[in-house]
Amino acid sequence: MSEIAGSIWWMIVALGVLVTFHEFGHYWVARRCGVGVLRFSVGFGKPIWSRRDRHGTEFAIAPIPLGGYVKMVDEREGEVPAERLGEAFNRKPVLQRIAVVAAGPIANLLLCVALLWAMFVIGKEDYAPVVGRVDGIAQQSGLRPGDRIVAVDGRAIATATEAVMGLTGAAMDRRDVQLRVEDASGNDISRRVYTSRLPAGFDEQDVTGALGLRWQFTVEPAEVRQVRPGSPAAGTLQVGDLITAIDGQAVDTADTLRPLLQKFGARGGEVMVEVEREGSRLALPMQPQRMTDPDTGAEFWALGIALGRGHAPAYDALQRYGPLAAIPVAVRQTGQLAADSLGMIRRMVTGHASLQNVSGPVTIAKVANASADRGLTWFLQFLALLSLSLAIVNLLPIPVLDGGHLLYYLIELVKGSPLSERAMAAGQFIGLAILAGLMGLALYNDILRPVI
Repeated sequence: MSEIAGSIWWMIVALGVLVTFHEFGHYWVARRCGVGVLRFSVGFGKPIWSRRDRHGTEFAIAPIPLGGYVKMVDEREGEVPAERLGEAFNRKPVLQRIAVVAAGPIANLLLCVALLWAMFVIGKEDYAPVVGRVDGIAQQSGLRPGDRIVAVDGRAIATATEAVMGLTGAAMDRRDVQLRVEDASGNDISRRVYTSRLPAGFDEQDVTGALGLRWQFTVEPAEVRQVRPGSPAAGTLQVGDLITAIDGQAVDTADTLRPLLQKFGARGGEVMVEVEREGSRLALPMQPQRMTDPDTGAEFWALGIALGRGHAPAYDALQRYGPLAAIPVAVRQTGQLAADSLGMIRRMVTGHASLQNVSGPVTIAKVANASADRGLTWFLQFLALLSLSLAIVNLLPIPVLDGGHLLYYLIELVKGSPLSERAMAAGQFIGLAILAGLMGLALYNDILRPVI
């Protein structure tokens, strides 16, 4: 499946699952409250499939998969037969109306917990938060290759993903962060990372890169992936050789090999390249050659090889729990993700985070496809985060969204009577304008920004 087709397919699957649960929440509570339901639709537009149940509710699937709706018996939306007036939503007590409206976001919240529970029971694979290379702020903060981050500001960390989330929040708030690390010798050490020193306009999507921190799993080994014909390495090095030293100086990564070649190449003469090949250690003499970068025209010393892994690094951190033990873990994770999401909204509103963090359907489709490619547990995590985001966004007090309706009903509960039709109409207009602006911003970030 091509990337475009895969992105479209997995976005449809993701939105289909989340919208179905969201609308089912509205539907289930509405039925419990005696509200008549005319249609339960997943998607917008003319239905491509539908059926009616014994209560007269039409269940439909429509072709535009960007949402859904539950249409209830309501005098504000058309004439209601006298025999069905008792089922009208607008005639129900305000507390019942609040319950019906809140049920959609609550269903998404519960789905988030369930998805995370399934993820932890199956076993979430990730990478360990082990530092691979440092420079810049990370180096100034005392971080060293081999350090394993175990806590960020007192919050326990098990994976690189969790570490990145903690560092990103601190960087956006322009505050230094306290890390607890275990160094390569097993010592427990406290490090203060000066995220407040990040320059204005740093890349919020790559905070670790801006700090000068690279994880161990991202550091390329000095493994030969390609040997160019006619180069000094041709006939001597082989694909799969792991270079371990140059003239007795250790080579840990591809990054450490390059400066050594410049040093010894400028000196002149042969160098002794030590490699591991199929379990054997070999010392091979070679003469570095002066080459020119075709893109920049810069000259450099090289052996004529390409380095790096021929495959993705293996996961080295596994979070797995039994069915009962996974329940509180999933609940805590949902709470932490909710706090992080609300924190991001707060930062964007106050200007501490870029509005580029607002994403639309194109980004959702790409992330859905990438998550599915990485495996079931990654896709479950993506679905859980998207379900939580749908719950939070729908609870925002913006007319048109569930949160806007809840705001109306809470005002009615306090003042003892509904808002006037004029006030609600004005609110709907404002809500539509805000929603249109957010959608426009999301599409701008999705499509126009990469082009510029």
